[in-house]
Amino acid sequence: MDRIPILKLGNLLLITIQSEIYDSLGIKLLNDIAETLEKHNSKGILLDISSVPIIDSFMGRIINNIASISGLMDAQTVVVGMQPAVAITLVELGLEMPNILTAINVEHGIELLNEKITKLNRIDETDQGEKDTD
Repeated sequence: MDRIPILKLGNLLLITIQSEIYDSLGIKLLNDIAETLEKHNSKGILLDISSVPIIDSFMGRIINNIASISGLMDAQTVVVGMQPAVAITLVELGLEMPNILTAINVEHGIELLNEKITKLNRIDETDQGEKDTD
């Protein structure tokens, strides 16, 4: 069966989608992401869709599900490389993606994830400090 590779970059995972995702591949990808997040205790996912020229509602839901799964597993998701036609299609399909951050490319996506993770770590440390003084 086909697989979409998941690469580990420090505490981040890089997933590059280069073709259309069909049902069984989408489900396999979601399972692989959940397992890899747990295995490596990763704090962020970079989802590179720069090679995707068009998107349908199924693929939009897969992207949303990736963000939802990562959020539940204490990780952030940034979608990078979205082409204008893809953004337009998502809007036309009415697919809202409230849990997803976007960046123009992988480099900016890494910066955004690192900023977000650092900010969340500071909040966690502050919360932990308040609990320790109680």
